[in-house]
Amino acid sequence: MFMKMQLDRFIPNRSAMDFDYAHYMLSGGKVKKEHYGVNSPSKEAYSKQLAEIFNMNRTRILAFKNKPPHSAERVSESPSSIQQSKTIKKRRYIPQSSERTLDAPDILDDFYLNLLDWGSNNVLAIALGNSVYLWHASDGSATELLTVDDDFGPVTAVSWSPDGRHLAVGLNNSHVQLWNTLQGSSRLMRTLRGHSLRVGSLDWNENILTTGGMDSLIINNDLRIRSHIVGTYRGHNQEICGLKWSASGQQLASGGNDNLVHIWSISMGSANTTHQWVHRMTDHTAAVKALSWCPFQSNMVASGGGVGDQCIKFWNTNTGACLNSVNTGSQICSLLWNRHDRELLSSHGFTDNQLTVWKYPSMMKISELLGHTSRVLYMAQSPDGYTVATAAADETLRLWNVFGSPKETKPVLKRKLEPFFDLAQIR
Repeated sequence: MFMKMQLDRFIPNRSAMDFDYAHYMLSGGKVKKEHYGVNSPSKEAYSKQLAEIFNMNRTRILAFKNKPPHSAERVSESPSSIQQSKTIKKRRYIPQSSERTLDAPDILDDFYLNLLDWGSNNVLAIALGNSVYLWHASDGSATELLTVDDDFGPVTAVSWSPDGRHLAVGLNNSHVQLWNTLQGSSRLMRTLRGHSLRVGSLDWNENILTTGGMDSLIINNDLRIRSHIVGTYRGHNQEICGLKWSASGQQLASGGNDNLVHIWSISMGSANTTHQWVHRMTDHTAAVKALSWCPFQSNMVASGGGVGDQCIKFWNTNTGACLNSVNTGSQICSLLWNRHDRELLSSHGFTDNQLTVWKYPSMMKISELLGHTSRVLYMAQSPDGYTVATAAADETLRLWNVFGSPKETKPVLKRKLEPFFDLAQIR
């Protein structure tokens, strides 16, 4: 049986010693003998050769442990080569053209409205004139949900409930309609009244539907009760054109045509009361429609200004401080965060009508996507967060693979211009 040899650290390991070399060193290898005369060339050559031979195996005279084994292959690398060998993250490829282009006739060219939303049911809702159409991303089919009379329309806003079962529809006559959208049983459930002018902004916070109107009011509506108005926020003095609840549902960001951004708290909401804002931001110099809460930093919201401002600003909603401001050079119509990476997407108006992907926090441009020929007024994000739908004043709806692809294989969509719906059937 093989037994591992245990060595005491105070007792030399004789098998690891070179006694010949030790004798040579002790007998004068390190001490040069003094001679009155000069050594002959042959003796000096012999001494030099003998030293070289012994020095080829410089074993310690007293070895208290065995030497580590030699590596099978000795590789010499400089620090620069080691640094270069580190894995470098490959930049994601972003297609420069839309995956699909759909016809969207009669869409309103109005900066202050919100006419596009993508629900958790994977259905796009888009308002075209007095009508609302549903486009089912799973099979590419489209259906008409509703058409209102001229006395009520046009439709000024659409927003899906969190469960994707109900669609809120804002109207030009100041009403808000709530529709059940289940296929085969689509119906109007109730009509909400409270505003005096058109309602252009909508957003949900669980069972609370928040509405913003041209009358500068923001109203919280609890859809579970008959008397649905449970709170009113007053602070803007012109039309509300942007509303976004934070993911936690504790804070509401609002933007208006008065160039203001407000942060409101849900804790201030109570029946029939008027609420003061938590923070008022006055840095923008044009209307603020574009609002988007950061998915990886819960107390930060991004806002974008209109043609007279052209800046994306980042706000700490706990303190009200402006964290950064970036001039984009054109009107900002909408903002969307990438849910899978630290990136922000902005849509723009004159002059290029482009989509811009920014790296956060450096705010370096990653990509610019061109295709729309008029300002890109509306954006919506797919439930998985990878695809973005855009609608523009050029009367087209485009789908972009902006934020990558899920790990599983996605069906390839045909890249060709095709009608959004069959006009002969609808008209």
